[in-house]
Amino acid sequence: MTLRIEDYGIVGDLQTAALVGRDGSIDWMCLPRFDSPACFAALLGDETHGSWRLGPEQGGECTRRGYRDGTLVLETEWDLPEGRVRVIDLMPPRGEQADLVRIVEGVHGTVTVTTELRLRFDYGHVVPWVTEEGAALRAVAGPDSVRLDTPVRMVHDGVADGSVLRARFTVGPGERVPFVLTHHASHLPTKEPVDADEALTETEDFWRSWVAGSTYSGPWADAVHRSLITLKALTYAPTGAITAAVTTSLPEDIGGSRNWDYRYCWLRDAAFTLQALVGTGFLDEARAWRAWLLRAVAGDPADLQIMYGLDGRRRLPEYTIGWLPGYEGSAPVRIGNDAVGQLQLDVWGETLEALHLAREAGLETDPEAWQLQRALLDHLEEHWGDLDNGLWEVRGPQRAFVHSRVLAWVGFDRAVRAVEEGGLTGEPVERWRAARDRIHAEVCTHGFDPVRNTFTQFYGSDGLDAALLLIGQVGFLPWDDPRVIGTVEAVQRELGQDGLLRRYDTDADDRVDGLPGDESTFLVCNFWLVDALHGIGRRDEAVALFERLLTLRNDLGLLSEEYDVTAGRQLGNVPQAFSHLGLVNSALRLSQGVTVRDEEAGVAAGAPLTGRAVAEAAAQPRVATANTRRNASGVP
Repeated sequence: MTLRIEDYGIVGDLQTAALVGRDGSIDWMCLPRFDSPACFAALLGDETHGSWRLGPEQGGECTRRGYRDGTLVLETEWDLPEGRVRVIDLMPPRGEQADLVRIVEGVHGTVTVTTELRLRFDYGHVVPWVTEEGAALRAVAGPDSVRLDTPVRMVHDGVADGSVLRARFTVGPGERVPFVLTHHASHLPTKEPVDADEALTETEDFWRSWVAGSTYSGPWADAVHRSLITLKALTYAPTGAITAAVTTSLPEDIGGSRNWDYRYCWLRDAAFTLQALVGTGFLDEARAWRAWLLRAVAGDPADLQIMYGLDGRRRLPEYTIGWLPGYEGSAPVRIGNDAVGQLQLDVWGETLEALHLAREAGLETDPEAWQLQRALLDHLEEHWGDLDNGLWEVRGPQRAFVHSRVLAWVGFDRAVRAVEEGGLTGEPVERWRAARDRIHAEVCTHGFDPVRNTFTQFYGSDGLDAALLLIGQVGFLPWDDPRVIGTVEAVQRELGQDGLLRRYDTDADDRVDGLPGDESTFLVCNFWLVDALHGIGRRDEAVALFERLLTLRNDLGLLSEEYDVTAGRQLGNVPQAFSHLGLVNSALRLSQGVTVRDEEAGVAAGAPLTGRAVAEAAAQPRVATANTRRNASGVP
């Protein structure tokens, strides 16, 4: 039977990751990168599409599992009449090659263990050629080569569904049986595998040393640190990019077609990512992410994309794979993402907001970075009024989305503040200020419904959008403005489902997104609601919602994209960076119990804790004051 999405844990090496099920089966892994073709694709089909099961002979789900404290080392245990057995899964941070290490450990009694390894390259389509290489086995298919090292004798079966590597063995108390799966390019010579026990020690040390750098010590430290470890695991170390999720095509609607590839890097995540990293003390990661952002968006501002590849590449063509039936029959399975070509005007503002957050955090910059921002502003000044597809990447008609215009306002507002706080001269600040004021007036006139006392999804819309909850957070209006309070209440009322939020109503405005089917509640939107409730003074309600959201994580502390409140299950790609970013940022706000105001931070009324203010707030149990500063270069 197909496991639920929440039945999977993740191990990774900061360049790719594997999903490990409660039954001890690895059902998803792409090599050598997050966005490479999968060699285990059972998640979107069945075991014949690639999987690696390792566990007790009788199979079944584990008795318990968990990460070793402060690490991404996963332990899975089975209690059986004959004894207890444990499987330890890990991927040491990448050296020259990708290594997946699995260690079977006897705890007590004597347990018979079996393993079945089905490597299927190109998303389950290509069966590799398997040969012996000394004591190891080597599987080759085109550009890929995988070597398996283990003291257990593996039997190579050429069965009807293709090549399978099998073994059966027993473990007693204290006995350890390692398996090391190593990937490298097939045209290169095979290197010696890592030692499993040394890799385990080094991996534990790496993660514990890393998470010890967190400055967060609030009441939800365990949840925050698990989310931070997850976000770090989604980092593509060579470039500093953070992938939105490690999977593709996990459905937002079981049996439907809302199945998208999330193995790329969205500009929209930039500001949220920098806020979470700076707010918890991870300035090196924030610096690497900002550097990736600057490289990715460099060039013609008119060519700014909503997403990029992990190395900054621009072309992410979308196609479907017919041989994979999809998760629980949810077809099609998509590779690539056509939304890369959409016009989503909010990304200009989000990019400028992210660079503003970096300035406030004191991250060094240079004049070239400021010139890039000038070019983005010049383009935004000409096009902020264009119709677009909005942040939810609707595939229906383009509209005048309110969130897109609010984020255009953010872009000009942050530019004005950069000049005023940085002491620059010769900048067209009056022109930027005028553009900011025009956008503000237009949104308040055409994007607000006075009858319902709420902003709407787009001009003239009957529907709402959970992104409207960010109006107070970005400082477009203060939290105590009646229009903000009315919007929070309307979103809660009209988009609520059993106390949680959908991101928008798919039936509103003649099906605004142009897609069949429906969606479940969208997790990051619920963290935005936590922030909004806190902002308008309903702190107790905000804390209650936040703690409910923590219960929606799986037993390993992981969140996907959506949650089906009717079926009581996670949906969408996993683990979802957006969801974990929302968790961290909401915890930072709630841990302070304050809203930063003009007189406290020198920023727009009701603005969130950002930049240096967040870093200070996370480290000290007091009201934070954001001190502006000029970078060493004199350029904000």
